Amino acid sequence: MPSTEDEKVELSTRTLVESMVREDGTIDAGELYAVAGALGMTDQQVRLCVRRLADDGQFVQEGRGRRAVLRATDRARHALDPNVDFVRLMYAQDRGEVPWDGVWHLVAFAVPESARAARDALREHIVHLGGAPLQGGLYVAANPWEDLVEAEVARLGADDCVTYLTSTDLRVAGVTDPVALAARLWPLDELAQAHRRLGRIARDRLERLRAPGALDQTRFLTIAIELAGEFTRAMDPDPLLPPELLPQPWPGAEARELVAQCWREMFQSPPPEPTPRLFRLYSTVIEEVTAHLPG
Repeated sequence: MPSTEDEKVELSTRTLVESMVREDGTIDAGELYAVAGALGMTDQQVRLCVRRLADDGQFVQEGRGRRAVLRATDRARHALDPNVDFVRLMYAQDRGEVPWDGVWHLVAFAVPESARAARDALREHIVHLGGAPLQGGLYVAANPWEDLVEAEVARLGADDCVTYLTSTDLRVAGVTDPVALAARLWPLDELAQAHRRLGRIARDRLERLRAPGALDQTRFLTIAIELAGEFTRAMDPDPLLPPELLPQPWPGAEARELVAQCWREMFQSPPPEPTPRLFRLYSTVIEEVTAHLPG
């Protein structure tokens, strides 16, 4: 198995900054620089990123250097909230609690050229939700997604341009077998590769977490942010296909279980305080997931 020494987690400085936001919307700059250093980032990288985020209205900086405090604006705090429902669905699927009902969910849209921005935004949202293109303006997903698509359509004011339908006998280029369709419509090899990488990194971090010695604040945050960043990297493009449509064993399930074991190690005792707000947002899911782990 390849060594994780050659697969260090590469996080953007922005991802690091956003991950460090505390429950009250603040970031301690000294703590930020310490974690950045542990991740191999320079002070200059952090300063430039903070300046860009401040210029963009995402954060307000009070003070200078390592003694500064960054405050996330309301707009930034809303955008930073992870979608815990998707995380909950991932683990429920892995446990076999959400069997596929054989229904394909399709969305078709024809937004005029005069509303190109809305059309592009809708396409991006549909792909983010796991939709695969069938032909121009027609996308398919294996999970119910109508409510999520409708919410974005309403926000964009494109209700008159969208059609929803379901099918139990989808055929693409003569292919009707659901497993073969999934392999044709989604890049499963690429997704599997990303999950294997996540699994290797999670296994390495799990060994570090189980090593003797207490975690200080910087080590705790560094591992947590590495896991969150790599988890996001693997999960963002994942359409969350039901296990019935995936090759078995699917590496995503193993990777997610390893990440959950890391979470359990980190939360078996109260984590260093104050912790980033993403831990509170994930706390319920973490409890649900780790309750199903052996041992």
